[in-house]
Amino acid sequence: MPILEKISRLMSRSFIFVAGSFMVAMILITCANIISRIIWIPIKGTFELMGFFGAVVTAFALGYTQAQKAHISVDILVNRFPKRLQKFINGINNVICMLFFTLAGWQIAKLANTLRTSGEVTETLRIIYYPFTYGVALGCFLLALVLLVELVELFFYESGAT
Repeated sequence: MPILEKISRLMSRSFIFVAGSFMVAMILITCANIISRIIWIPIKGTFELMGFFGAVVTAFALGYTQAQKAHISVDILVNRFPKRLQKFINGINNVICMLFFTLAGWQIAKLANTLRTSGEVTETLRIIYYPFTYGVALGCFLLALVLLVELVELFFYESGAT
């Protein structure tokens, strides 16, 4: 399991670095667009770039955010349950979420294949859609991997330490 955990951690950190880079690009493009609107004319395609970059930022941050336990969770009721029941509920939650994001990643990858074969591009900048769509699928698969690692740790590694 340590190798899977290391791969998950490395991928999560790599993806969050890429997400941060896209976020910086979004900030720079937005600022440049604001300034160019005041001085001259707006930058063409800003709306398209913000949509693509925002999708990459969101998808690539999923795994890291899960690994850091930074997603919002309402566990006020579950925290009152016995530890074994909490563990069981967390396990069921991880399985359901892992299956959902695996399925979501698979369907998004299928959509990306369709976009690739059709050659669909954006209206203004003529940017191809499919690399960004594959990126979103990768983000979903990474989150599923992080959830798998957490599930294995929850039932096999923490139980030995308890």
